[in-house]
Amino acid sequence: MKSVQKLQTIINYQFKDEQLLQTAVTHRSSSKNKNNERLEFLGDSVLGLVISGYLYNRLDKAAEGELSRVRASLVKEDALATVARDINLGDFLLLGSGELKSGGYRRASILSDALEAIFGAIYLDAGFDQCEKTILFLYEDYLVTLPSSVDLKDPKTSLQEYLQSRKIELPVYQVTRTEGKSHDQIFTVECRINDLNITEMGTGSSRKKAEQMSASSALKQAQNG
Repeated sequence: MKSVQKLQTIINYQFKDEQLLQTAVTHRSSSKNKNNERLEFLGDSVLGLVISGYLYNRLDKAAEGELSRVRASLVKEDALATVARDINLGDFLLLGSGELKSGGYRRASILSDALEAIFGAIYLDAGFDQCEKTILFLYEDYLVTLPSSVDLKDPKTSLQEYLQSRKIELPVYQVTRTEGKSHDQIFTVECRINDLNITEMGTGSSRKKAEQMSASSALKQAQNG
């Protein structure tokens, strides 16, 4: 693990209480009592507020739904992990031996949680204004060109809007198969649009993901039909 002193240089903020940063990069696999879970909880809220405020001012004509979709794309796990990889955060994480061996320092969930924990730590160390500066500094490249809210609509929403605009009955989703152990299941979901005689299947690690996959296929079928 690299020194957190170098990490402070990378994120352009020097902690008054460096122990806060040390805790922020400590995964629960390394310490059950002194880890980053509570800081991650705090940082998640601060991040959401900072990005919400930025988008409210930047997209001054956007409706609530559009703002929500763009915000979700910026604060989701994959987006956070991307920002974390930009600063090589994995090099600074304190992990237990099991997580180290399994490559935990590359895992999106661990990286995203640690980055949120850092935001929480900065909030405690220096307050909201400094935390906002750091978040906008690290997100700078991703705020230059914001994604279109239309492109960010999930397949289920897009399919529903497509069918409603044509006064077609909404689809029915049904889980047809569940495989694997409780902590590692694969779901298969059927999306059926009776009025169009369309039935599409989707699989995923959760029911929601499987529904989105099946909805995506059904939407393509409906648009091409």
